[in-house]
Amino acid sequence: MNFPSKILEKSVEEISQLPGIGKRTALRLALHLLEVPKNQADNLANSISQLVHNIKHCKECNNLSDTEVCIICGNSFRDDKTICVVEDVRDVMAIENTHQYQGKYHVLGGRISPMEGISASDLCIFPLLERIKEKQVVEIIFALSATIEGDTTMFYLYKLMKDLKIKFTTIARGIGVGDELEYTDELTLIRSLQNRVPYSQDLI
Repeated sequence: MNFPSKILEKSVEEISQLPGIGKRTALRLALHLLEVPKNQADNLANSISQLVHNIKHCKECNNLSDTEVCIICGNSFRDDKTICVVEDVRDVMAIENTHQYQGKYHVLGGRISPMEGISASDLCIFPLLERIKEKQVVEIIFALSATIEGDTTMFYLYKLMKDLKIKFTTIARGIGVGDELEYTDELTLIRSLQNRVPYSQDLI
């Protein structure tokens, strides 16, 4: 692809590194930015800069946040005694969209996957154990993807916490095996949360 400008070429190169965007799409986006008002392009650049420099991880649940503690953990009306364990922030957003869950969350930051080189030490697990003791949690809901990796992670966490005097549940398997939680429709998520069942090693 021949470019009339080195600046344009560099912009296309950077945009094309985003997931799902090839060189042609990147070129179309770059040319579009040249056509919009400069303040609109500046707003986009500023928002991206703030995104990568100012967003934090909540010190309690590891969710993304603008502040030290996210708006969910900071909400005194939500149940401190119930923690829903998820893989990443997209899963929190998916469950929150159902408006059916009023507990707190814990974001692991991934799932155990030897094939991808992700071990338990790469996940945010220790802070979860600390929260359980500090908040006197009574129920842990495992809301992990219905995949081998999700089940492996769930089993590992259960083994770590099984001697604690808490109730372990997992969202009902209305979610198809192999499906990612973030792509599940809201009705299925609602039913899965409402019909959660006690966690058992037999589920693995």
